[in-house]
This record gives sequence, structure tokens and C-alpha cells, in this order.
Amino acid sequence: MAIYYHLPGLFEFYELYSVFLPLYREHREYFYDWCDIGSIYGAPGDCLWGGGRVGFGDAKPSDVADLMREYDISARLTFSNSLVREEHLADRKCNALCTLFEHSGRMDNGIIIYSDLLLDYIKERYLGFYFVSSTTKVLTDFKKLEAELKREEFKYVVPDFRLNRAFAELNALPASLKKKVEFLCNECCWFGCYDRKNCYENVSRKSLGEDCEDHICVSPTADKGYRFSDAMQNPGFIDTDDILNVYAPAGFKHFKIEGRSLGSAVILEFLLYYMTKPEYQLKVREEIYLDSSLDLF
Repeated sequence: MAIYYHLPGLFEFYELYSVFLPLYREHREYFYDWCDIGSIYGAPGDCLWGGGRVGFGDAKPSDVADLMREYDISARLTFSNSLVREEHLADRKCNALCTLFEHSGRMDNGIIIYSDLLLDYIKERYLGFYFVSSTTKVLTDFKKLEAELKREEFKYVVPDFRLNRAFAELNALPASLKKKVEFLCNECCWFGCYDRKNCYENVSRKSLGEDCEDHICVSPTADKGYRFSDAMQNPGFIDTDDILNVYAPAGFKHFKIEGRSLGSAVILEFLLYYMTKPEYQLKVREEIYLDSSLDLF
């Protein structure tokens, strides 16, 4: 059995992964043998096609590509802007990223995407990518999710986290569609949120450089920010026991960890919780924290 995690911060947490990945390779005994890294996703800051979260990644793209190539990990560019227009397609920076990552290693690289306009553009010009339907589409209606899963363009589809426990419908999917579902595990957003799509649209406007006010979160606990302990109480939260005892036996293998807009110390906690054996968590934490090149906060 193999479970694949899709980790946040391709550009945002390059320094953290530069330390974590060697540890992961050299001391595989520290980590669960049933899981592996399916991809690392993200986007540079000021990425016009970016979406989902406001990007702040400042790592040099060629360094990022080299790191993913060295460790044979699929890199996913997060191009989930929902408001891309025809005039945005020629953006030099985003096209340069596609050119760099299209054939940058032995592993196929992917693109997380929302806009069909952008999807068609990239498919026509850059043939080496696979595509992931973004969770920013907020697919909370199971029939719409199933329709998305049936689209041949997408290798994976990330449903809204509120469908994580729609087990009757999920288990009824054929195996060919189950293998395309990628669950968002650790969402902290209010389970009753009715404004999620507007939140993502606001990020898309900011990525396009539009002058707009910040989105006001409607969650009753918005002032607390992201806390992993709170995410664990979310009805849509997926823990390791769920993965091993509920999802994997039903044929689901792909799980996305969110966190591109968080700090690297929190990302490390995700890596410890989801991937590291309990008896080695302190050892891994010490190895990472004692590396003086990292700014973990």
C-alpha cells in the first residue's frame, strides 16, 4: 500500500525542503513506510496566474527545479487564478515557469488549475504537464465533483473539504475515479462557510494586481488565524488513522496538505504529524530546528 501526500510550499518553503528532503532520503526509517511524497506545490510571489493563497515564494525557480529533480519529486505549479483573461495569457514570468518545469526531471510535473481558458492555453503550448482541478472551484455538490472527475483533462481533482466524509457517494465511485480524488486533509476554514468562493476570488484579483479591499472572513473564529489544533476539530479533518483505516481500504491514495500561507514551523508540524513515526518526531524536529540556515518563524 502506498499513500501519497501533496505538500505545500514549492517556492514558499524551499529552504525547509532543502533540509527536510535529505533527511527524508537518508533516514527513511524515521518515516512511515506506507507514505511517500506525491508532489510539492506552490507558486512564486507576484505570480499573475497564481491563486488560492496570496503567494510570497521568493526562491529562485531554477533552484526549485533542481531540488525537485535531485529528489525525483513532482513539482506542481499553482496556477489556480479563477479570473484569468485573454490578455493575461502572454505573461512572460508564468510562461517562463512553464518552460522551465515542463521537462525538468524524470518525474512528470503538474499544474493546479481553475480556469479552462488557461488550461487550454497551457495544454496547447506545453505538452509535458498533468493537470489538477483546484479546490478553489469549491466543489461541494457531489454530482459536480463526479462530473469533474470524469473530465479527461484532469489527472487529479481536489474536492471541497466538506465532501471529505461523503462516504456513501465516495465509496460508490468506480476505481477509475477514486484514483483521481485528492482529499484536502487539514483545512481550518469554518465548515459552515458560505463565502469561500468569494475569498478565493479576492486572492485571484490580488494576484492580477487589481486594487481591491481584503476579503473579510465570515468565520466566527476568524480572528484566531490558522491553528493546527483547531483544524483537527474540523468535521472535514482527515487524520492518519482515517487515511489508513477508512480511505486507503476504499481505494483512495492521494491527500493534500494545505499551508502555503503559513510559517515553516507549522509546515514542519504537518510533516511530523502526517509522515513521521512518533518515536522519531523529536529527532526530526531537532534536526530541522538546529539547522542555522532556516528561519522557522
